[in-house]
Amino acid sequence: MTRSTTDEAAAPPLPSPKERRRLREAKSLSEEQVAEAVGVTRATVRSWETGRTSPRGRKRALYAKLIAPDPEPVPATRPKTVRRKERPERPAPAAEPVSVAPAPTPAAVAPAAVAPTSAREPVPTGSPTPEPAPTRSPVPASASAPPVPASAPPPPEAEPAVPRLSPDEAFDALYAHSAPGLVRQTYLLTGRRSLARESVERAFQLAWHRWPEVAVDRDPAGWVRAAAYEYAMSPWHRLRRVHRHPDAPPSEPARRALFEALLDLPPAYRRTLLLYDGVGLDLPETAAETEASTPAAAGRLEVARAAVAERLPELAAAASPAEQSELLQDRLGGLARAEHVPAPSPARTVRTGSEDKARLWTRAAIAFVALLIGATALTLHTAPTHYEQPVSPPERVGGVPPRGGPQKLTPQDLKLQKVLKEQLAHGPERLVPRIP
Repeated sequence: MTRSTTDEAAAPPLPSPKERRRLREAKSLSEEQVAEAVGVTRATVRSWETGRTSPRGRKRALYAKLIAPDPEPVPATRPKTVRRKERPERPAPAAEPVSVAPAPTPAAVAPAAVAPTSAREPVPTGSPTPEPAPTRSPVPASASAPPVPASAPPPPEAEPAVPRLSPDEAFDALYAHSAPGLVRQTYLLTGRRSLARESVERAFQLAWHRWPEVAVDRDPAGWVRAAAYEYAMSPWHRLRRVHRHPDAPPSEPARRALFEALLDLPPAYRRTLLLYDGVGLDLPETAAETEASTPAAAGRLEVARAAVAERLPELAAAASPAEQSELLQDRLGGLARAEHVPAPSPARTVRTGSEDKARLWTRAAIAFVALLIGATALTLHTAPTHYEQPVSPPERVGGVPPRGGPQKLTPQDLKLQKVLKEQLAHGPERLVPRIP
């Protein structure tokens, strides 16, 4: 049974893998609970949250409904009370107020139409303004009736529309906002200035190559940061001569001790410490970006803090973990700002480099395919159409007389033949030998 195109189009959208994990942990759900509710294994849920696979069909709908954020409560609008007019022909002792829901106005509806669902989602622009609901025509009141005071507050002013940016402008804005600080963060992660700049530029080139995906991500800066960290921590850089050894440490003793303590940590522990105490992410976001569970990230953070506290006495003397985190964040920021880290290349250069690299790989792929097709065609043209058994090479055979047929008669044989011819044959004819 095949699935229709309509079912594929109607599948509920899912957030990014990192956001899926954050939403699950925000609802205090474990991987086992989600797996049991959806009907899959724990490994499948983990692969969904790391981005290796994605749910489909009914499981996708159940998973999206399970991790969907709770809707924010909408404040109820106070109903407008209008006192009914007393008719003179049918006097009433007291007129009861009647609740009338006010009709929505364009100015009041427009902000709600463009309000983002989350604080990190871009505000969509260009949405049509909903038309106001039709209002009933007022009933003419008598001259003796007192005017009804307007107690409703004035409608709020509509929010200004966000200007629409082109892809180049949006990328340049993200690059100008994130690239300088990201180079300093990567320097703390690797201890190499040139590698930090190369990692950031490589991450932004990858982001421009996948800009349709990065532009709609909830945290584009986090996407680029994760790509830069992954490239900077690659073990293949040890084979390059220029990145084999870290740069010279700072001359100040306190910063030198912090620099050496960071480089002595394992890469995963160093990255966890930098994300939590340096960048300022919370523990679930740090665990999601490092592709580890929250308890594992917490354990790495404690071990990394203890190792750094051995080098920094002031960090070990902190009264609480919060004070220790603030002190460590201040020391990491001071170390990153004090070092002369090279500035990244202009955004236009990064975009041009990404396009040139994509164009080069495309041409290389086309050339390889053309070469493969040519080699296949040449093989089909020159290959034989039937099998011919090869002729065996000649060999010398020993132990066999060189001449065939009857052998040459010896003198004894000739003498016996002569005797037989001369003597008369006695006996039946069928017994007489015939000698040639």
